[in-house]
Amino acid sequence: MVVGQFVDTYPPSVDGVGRVTLSYCQTLTAMGHEAYYIAPESPNTEDLYGVPVILSASLKVPGELFRMGLPGLDPAFRRRVAEVPFDIVHAQSPFLAGSEALKTARRRDIPLVSTFHSKYYDDMLAKTHSKVLAQSVIQRLIRFYDKCDGVWTVNNATADVLHSYGYHGEILIMENGTDIEELSPEGKQKMDARLTLKKGVPTLLFVGQHNYKKNLHGVLGACAILKKQGVPFQLVTAGDGPDFTDICQEARDLGIDDRCQFLGFIGNRAELMALYYRADLLVFPSLYDNAPMVLREAAVMHTPGIVVKGSCSAEGIRDEDNGFICENESAEAIAATIIRALPRIQDVGERAQKTIPVSWDSIMRKVLAEYQRLIDGHVTPLFDFD
Repeated sequence: MVVGQFVDTYPPSVDGVGRVTLSYCQTLTAMGHEAYYIAPESPNTEDLYGVPVILSASLKVPGELFRMGLPGLDPAFRRRVAEVPFDIVHAQSPFLAGSEALKTARRRDIPLVSTFHSKYYDDMLAKTHSKVLAQSVIQRLIRFYDKCDGVWTVNNATADVLHSYGYHGEILIMENGTDIEELSPEGKQKMDARLTLKKGVPTLLFVGQHNYKKNLHGVLGACAILKKQGVPFQLVTAGDGPDFTDICQEARDLGIDDRCQFLGFIGNRAELMALYYRADLLVFPSLYDNAPMVLREAAVMHTPGIVVKGSCSAEGIRDEDNGFICENESAEAIAATIIRALPRIQDVGERAQKTIPVSWDSIMRKVLAEYQRLIDGHVTPLFDFD
């Protein structure tokens, strides 16, 4: 099967959606299929991912880590896309990538699948500070999803979000997977060399984009409370983002910078997994994320996570069984949950490892079956939606 995976970020390390797209491509390729990663180019980034890529011209967006694709201004990109005999195309994001995927599907008369990953209304509201503009973007996205042959979300809570936006069509739940792997001695050695941690002190970990929408305020505030109460801890964060500098400054302002280590972006998978292994507890109190891969990756290394009650991230997490759930996103609630969790992290981590990770191979078998069902049942649209 030849599949086009369209997404708005490259390299995949930029965000979770890009990482999911990379995992789709790598796993499908390993299973003997052709899966193309199709996205905006990122200068000075080599193709080190073992999958075919088609990258369009792009433009740096001021104040953002992402680049905006310019596929309409890149004839070479269009020629390369036109040369590939796709059987199906999959839009992992609904914006320019979704538009290109839709055009490709209509021109080839092949099915289009799209996965809804993110809380786009929250993103648009934060950027525009206008409910009217944010809602207009959501209405446009719903029109896009209405044109797809299949619409997927990563869990039930995310499907509820999409329905709340006004989408009334059928939604298929297609979970994210993770790589089930052993700890790499080389990765552990390299990570240990980077860490400046005290032995015997509980290590708290945050992994993800350093953006305040991920509730880094709550994480740092909780650490300040722990220090005030005399609870031993050390905090490590991994990731980059628009608020990275401010987050480091906030740690200094709170007087906890002596217990924090901000590693920045970690691109090496083996080193990242070694970091999960080294941590005692993943602290991830984000209300923004839907099905964060970091919870699955940490669980592979027997490291349980903290999530917020009622959040999309909390789906599948059972308090004090395979993770820990705090009542709300406040610093006080997070601190209380950390204190409650620390004596139980070993047993809960073991159950997290047994119940949370699902291999990408297993997920891709379901994906391929659904792709084939859509291909077999595809009907040419009566109208041209371009």
